[in-house]
Amino acid sequence: MGRQIRRAHPFSRGHCVKFTPAPLPGAFVIDIERHEDERGFFARTVCTEEFAHHGLNPNFLQHSVSWNPRQGTLRGMHYQAAPHEEEKLVRVTRGAVFDVIVDLRRDSPAFGRWFGVELSADNHRQLYIPRGVAHGFQTLQADTEVFYAMAEVFHPTAARGLRWDDAALDIAWPDCNNRTISDKDRALPLFSECFETTKTH
Repeated sequence: MGRQIRRAHPFSRGHCVKFTPAPLPGAFVIDIERHEDERGFFARTVCTEEFAHHGLNPNFLQHSVSWNPRQGTLRGMHYQAAPHEEEKLVRVTRGAVFDVIVDLRRDSPAFGRWFGVELSADNHRQLYIPRGVAHGFQTLQADTEVFYAMAEVFHPTAARGLRWDDAALDIAWPDCNNRTISDKDRALPLFSECFETTKTH
């Protein structure tokens, strides 16, 4: 029998995704490389070799999804305490969010600072979140679905959070007249109640 001829895959060489460092050390905005034709497009969202090349953990142990029927839904700011800190890769599969991270690492030059980026099903952008960083988002559209990949499993006893509207963090959330926030998130502590109040500027 003849041998099968394998065609080279368009991703067999070159970069599959573009990594842009965020102002918080270890965080990256990731843009996919789309290969389009009459059928639509194909793209890789994770390439183990490229993640490792940038010093990122590509070994995700848990995948989760969040569906948000209302525009203005706000979740956050959430993190896991030591020794169960987690890296996350977040992307939007339907709709759009303003995605926010806050640096909680005391030895970081960005300790206490925040960074935000729009993630949407249209821009296919992803945010890589390192260990020791809190995460949250506000939906910009109704019927928004957010996909998370985590490098640590969920530990209920390590679950922590910070107030989304803490004046000390001064996060510039998009204007919204009618936010949907859980009672649990409304009751989260302030940054100063959990960490030293001296921040970098």
